[in-house]
Amino acid sequence: MTEKTAATRIDYPRFLEIPTRWMDNDIYGHVNNVVYYSYFDTVINEYLIREGGLDIQDGDVVGVCAESHCAFRDSFSFPETIEAGLRVGHLGRRSVRYEIGLFKEGADQPAAEGHFVHVFVERASMTPVAIPEAIRAALEKLVPAP
Repeated sequence: MTEKTAATRIDYPRFLEIPTRWMDNDIYGHVNNVVYYSYFDTVINEYLIREGGLDIQDGDVVGVCAESHCAFRDSFSFPETIEAGLRVGHLGRRSVRYEIGLFKEGADQPAAEGHFVHVFVERASMTPVAIPEAIRAALEKLVPAP
């Protein structure tokens, strides 16, 4: 994602409110950069579990992160609620690229945005496999209309 193509709130079909925690702040008084990736993980996996039926404990197929990126535009701090927007930028046979926007409450422009690529693998062998049907159906709902 670049500045020219920065998404706005309306571009994300799914949102999750994530409260910041005291421990998220660093010595500079704002949420540390590495914590943003945990917010990405949270909005993605909450959706996969609730809407796609992902079984993180005993499922035969899991998603592993192959790539991630975050562009920071504004900071968050404790106490603040982040509104995490989620959409699918690319849906392949074995992988998906999520696009995430982290918004201040009610803001139209993201304070941070990034992407996260999951490759779905068989848990036992870590061999890439096709995205399970229920998960694929849930992900298709997050693909923006052309």
